[in-house]
Amino acid sequence: MKRIEIIKGNITQIKVDAMVNAANSQLRGGSGVNGAIHLVGGETILQECKLIRKKITLCMPGNAVITTAGNLPAKYVIHTVGPVWEGGVRNEPELLSNAYKSSLKLAVENSVNTISFPAISTGVYGFPKKDAAKIAISTVANFLETNDNFTKIIFVCFEDEDVEIYNNQISKMK
Repeated sequence: MKRIEIIKGNITQIKVDAMVNAANSQLRGGSGVNGAIHLVGGETILQECKLIRKKITLCMPGNAVITTAGNLPAKYVIHTVGPVWEGGVRNEPELLSNAYKSSLKLAVENSVNTISFPAISTGVYGFPKKDAAKIAISTVANFLETNDNFTKIIFVCFEDEDVEIYNNQISKMK
C-alpha cells in the first residue's frame, strides 16, 4: 500500500504522468471531473477524443482510451467509463473494477509511473461511495501485486467525506 496515496484536491492540478478521467461513453466533456478535465485540458483533448470516437463510436463502461493531456500537468489523460449505478443488478461492481484495470493496463502500455484517479462513477452515475472505494482500492492493490511499473498511484478526492472513505478502505486492507 506504500505506492497508494489518498489526497484531497482538484485532480486537474496534480502533476502525474497520467490522470484518469471519469468519462462518458461519448468521450465528450460533461460535468464533474470530466467537465473539469476538458475545461482545463483544452481543445486538444476534445479533438483527440473525436478522432477516437470515429474509430470506436462509444467507449463502453469498463473500458478506457488514452489521449495527450493538453494544458493539464500530465503527459496523458486516460478516459475510462464507469457504470451508472442501477442497484447492482447490471454487473456494476465488475464494470467499475474493469474501468480501473483498463486504465492501469493503458498506463503500463504507455510507460506511466505515476497516475491519479478520481472516485469513478460516484458523482452523477450514483455508485455508492463506500462500495466504489472498496472496489477501487482492492482493484488497484491487486494490480500492484503483479506489476511494479508504478511509483505512485494517487486517489484524488474532492470532498473530505471521500478522503475519509478511501482512507478507511486502505486501513482495512493492511
